[in-house]
Amino acid sequence: MRDKVTDQTAAGLRHVHLGRVRFADLDPLNHVNNVRMLTYLEDARISFLRWDNEDGPSVFGNLVVARHEADYLRPLTLRRAPFRVETWVTEIRNASFTLRYEVLDDDAVYLRALSVLVAYDLAEQRPRRLSAQERAHLRRYLAE
Repeated sequence: MRDKVTDQTAAGLRHVHLGRVRFADLDPLNHVNNVRMLTYLEDARISFLRWDNEDGPSVFGNLVVARHEADYLRPLTLRRAPFRVETWVTEIRNASFTLRYEVLDDDAVYLRALSVLVAYDLAEQRPRRLSAQERAHLRRYLAE
């Protein structure tokens, strides 16, 4: 499966990460476990930040997650077809930014979520300002 970028909104791009439900992701009710759904978001986030990109290294320095918020809308179950995790940016601040996600397919939205990420200076053990290169990447996906 290959990730891609699609023009989903007039205001900005959405990054699209394709995922597959594995049998081990299911809970006793045969729904994807809520923690596994956060793992799907993590996979999409890493892809979005380009740590996974064959075009070269990430433009991002160290980041930490400061907050997650998730609304589970429908159960996602075992299936052959991949699902999509669409990711975009809704806010860029001096040292942090907010990502929004939807886990969906052509028929339904299963999860809507957000994450707040903070740029982090590992040596100083404190937040740092986002670089110009980081901000430029985020602005491409900014939705008004």
